[in-house]
Amino acid sequence: MGDSWANSRGNQGADPGATAGTGPGTDPGTDPAADPAADPAADPSADSRPASWAAFGRDLHLHLDLTGPGGLRAALMRALREAVRSGRLVPGTRLPSSRSLAADLGIARNTVADAYAELVAEGWLSARQGSGTRVAERTLPRAAPAVRRTTARAPRQPDRPRFDLTPGTPDVSSFPRTAWLAAARRALTAAPNEAFGYGPPNGRPELRTVLADYLARARGVRADPDRIIVCSGFMQGLGLLSRALRGEDGGPAGWPDSGRTDPGWPDPAGTGAGRPGEGWRQGDGQIAVESYGLHFHRNVITRAGLRTVPLSVDEHGAQTSQLASLDDVRAALLTPAHQFPTGVPLHPDRRAAAVNWARSTGGYILEDDYDGELRYDRQPVGALQGLDPDHVVYMGTASKSLAPALRLAWMVLPDRLVDRVLAIKRSGEWQSGMLDQLTLAEFLSSGAYDRHLRGMRLRYRRRRDQLVAALAERAPHVHISGIAAGLHAILELPPGTEQSILQAAHWQGLALHGLTTFTDPSATAVPRDALVVAYGRPPDHAFAGVLEALLSVLPDPASDQR
Repeated sequence: MGDSWANSRGNQGADPGATAGTGPGTDPGTDPAADPAADPAADPSADSRPASWAAFGRDLHLHLDLTGPGGLRAALMRALREAVRSGRLVPGTRLPSSRSLAADLGIARNTVADAYAELVAEGWLSARQGSGTRVAERTLPRAAPAVRRTTARAPRQPDRPRFDLTPGTPDVSSFPRTAWLAAARRALTAAPNEAFGYGPPNGRPELRTVLADYLARARGVRADPDRIIVCSGFMQGLGLLSRALRGEDGGPAGWPDSGRTDPGWPDPAGTGAGRPGEGWRQGDGQIAVESYGLHFHRNVITRAGLRTVPLSVDEHGAQTSQLASLDDVRAALLTPAHQFPTGVPLHPDRRAAAVNWARSTGGYILEDDYDGELRYDRQPVGALQGLDPDHVVYMGTASKSLAPALRLAWMVLPDRLVDRVLAIKRSGEWQSGMLDQLTLAEFLSSGAYDRHLRGMRLRYRRRRDQLVAALAERAPHVHISGIAAGLHAILELPPGTEQSILQAAHWQGLALHGLTTFTDPSATAVPRDALVVAYGRPPDHAFAGVLEALLSVLPDPASDQR
């Protein structure tokens, strides 16, 4: 039994009277115009070139069963019929020339040519001058009706919504394909050869250098390229930080046991804060999170072995004064520029309180700047990291400004965290694509990113204004907030109506989330009924229909009992 060319090469000469490279005058599998290897005149070196499978460009994996009746030709015909019958070779597939396949299988060219000719006669293959040999077009037999199953069927999946207003994704139809492709061409042309390898765990130096300049200019971040780590999305960055803060041994990174201090975990007051403490146990440690946020961010933290504790959120953002009363909190995950999902910026006093807490305890603020570049009615709120780069980790992403599919995010770390995070990332974490990193670096340095952002701000602002105008005209009783920046807005609802409105939206083919979806289950605040409306997600051509569907499910004034 032979399998592919390697196992059948020993059968060379098993076809009496045939020699490799010779054959009849007509070969339906040979197309000299398309396959120079099939025409010695087209390739002067063909006669002197060794017959090697590596020299031919069209691979065809065949299993030759030599135990059946007939010789090699019959085995080859059976293998080709089975490949066509099973669907491995679909109609229209071009087959290798007889010369190529003979060299590939280690058999005589006459054997392949005769097999091709007979299969053409049987209707399995077709051959035309200048087109080579292909699998023939044929009508497949109609499948027998499926036997009705008596077992219970799986529940019917809900229909795909007509309109999607769930937050988390920008208008991906607006991705700058032409400009991105031009940047990719320039980046690939200039890329050094080593850029096509696996790449450094902290990311391409070209991107880190450009990011340091851009973040300083646009977001007020104090960044050095050596302190930037490129990640495959925000979630990977958060997971790396959580593991670094906990440490692989159950305590914070750098604490092999409870009797040693970590030189990277400061003790500014000389009080022993660099030690785990009397009540420390393996797995202890918390990260404070905002009471409104994404559940999968909390899940990433808990999977790293830390617990989460909520900070209350009101009209001024997270109540960072609560940090001082919490035990064993090593970091706080905040969205200072545009709280997600309520949309409010963190009050200046609370920004200062957060930084002061981090300085006094040796903890960290993890700043999620997910959409800080998208603002409309006010000056941009600068990054919190600019107040204290030694205690604030800045985290940004291209998922909102460009597209989530790029899987590109970045962290600007305090010096004492860089080595810890890199050690974990080197241990087998996914790397972002190096070529996409080079393209983004070129996209930023050429000014294309700034141009794209300006265009998207105008586009998203128009949509936001359309939403505000439609509510003012047809549902003036519905209060809207969180609209000065970002890609979503909050629509306040009468108490107790959120779930019924979400159900009505489902029947209208409208995908919506309520504020309850983003509420930390351990938070003690009074539940707040509201809709989180991602006006930035639908494409422009669908937005009028989106507004109609949304307005049709909002409560009428009589249902507002507030």
